[in-house]
Amino acid sequence: GRDSMFCASSASRTRVGGRHGEGDGAAIVVAVAARAVNGAATAAVLAAVAQAFEVRTRAVTLVTGATSRTKVLDVDIDDAEGHRRWVALLDS
Repeated sequence: GRDSMFCASSASRTRVGGRHGEGDGAAIVVAVAARAVNGAATAAVLAAVAQAFEVRTRAVTLVTGATSRTKVLDVDIDDAEGHRRWVALLDS
């Protein structure tokens, strides 16, 4: 499904989890160590989200937000399992 992620580059370590915003507009926080240069941070976000959802990196695609801190990603995963992981990551 399509999910919103709030991304921070140049973090001290890569981490996926936590909530940015409230209600239906809430996004999972994704912090990556990569700098936002030449798409390195976006690539790191895709890899980190894939690992967090336990899917292959190619199962995560960028829908919108290539140059934005807020990105919409499509994660190719069973809907029920994807929702379960989404909720767990929001609350972590």
